[in-house]
Amino acid sequence: MKDPASQTVSSTLNAQTAAKLDSMRAALRAYGAVIVAYSGGVDSAVVMAVAYQELGGRSAAAGNGSGALACIGVSPSYPAREMRDAVALADEIGVPYRLVKTEEYLDPNYAANPNNRCYFCKSELHNRLHEILQQEDWGIVCDGTNASDVGDDRPGMVAARERGVRSPLLEAGITKAEVRDIARHLGLPVWDKPAMACLSSRVPHGTPIDPQLLRQIEAAEDVLVALGLRQFRVRHHDEIARLELPPEDFPSVLAHYEQIVAGIKAAGYRYVTLDLAGFRSGSLNATANGNADQALISVDELLSFRQ
Repeated sequence: MKDPASQTVSSTLNAQTAAKLDSMRAALRAYGAVIVAYSGGVDSAVVMAVAYQELGGRSAAAGNGSGALACIGVSPSYPAREMRDAVALADEIGVPYRLVKTEEYLDPNYAANPNNRCYFCKSELHNRLHEILQQEDWGIVCDGTNASDVGDDRPGMVAARERGVRSPLLEAGITKAEVRDIARHLGLPVWDKPAMACLSSRVPHGTPIDPQLLRQIEAAEDVLVALGLRQFRVRHHDEIARLELPPEDFPSVLAHYEQIVAGIKAAGYRYVTLDLAGFRSGSLNATANGNADQALISVDELLSFRQ
């Protein structure tokens, strides 16, 4: 295994987190042959890296035996930039990986974009991974769910449990903060990577989802990526693109507003707005429940306040 610590400064874990990591290592060794549902985020990256440390790799031709395989679900809801980064990290560590095409958008239940949309998306992914598990005699499928995820409204977790997916981080009691500590300890460059939900999460529930709409949102977000912004969402409201960013990034947005507006309009939006409430994960869920706390204002109008 290549040493990721050669790329990123490692850190020392406290005793409690180290004990939890040891517990997770033991569980992964007991699983023997593991498929990791890997997205490139910090949670699944930690599971992938630790599984590979404990089990090594195993080709499909090798038959029975221990090993780890990272499987990246690829669909229109998964930004191409995220896929490239996920592949690059797997390559850097040396973990065998596979791109697994999913077609959740063909499921009318998913395309209708109900409140439990994630259930149908994760069902599709884990059905595909389960096929690989059976055909190639892998032992278990693991995901990156951690202890901080418990209590959230996560229909995707239900789909995973129905299909026997294990969550080593959750089972070891590892929280999100501890995941980041472990990632930094292992030298993983994604240790401080912001969470990045799928592109469908940018669309209000009840608005139908199709690949063309997801490509539009992705093109709009790529404009922000090009400026070096790391945490953001482009929320889709028909002709309106509502930008959510941390307030500390507002000055950068204002400094480049003409470039941002032109790029996002080129993606297919008529209006570009900045949400003064800032970045909030899952803000469209609040909107659907009538609890939104956002304030919409155009960039041009905001600039006029400085005069």
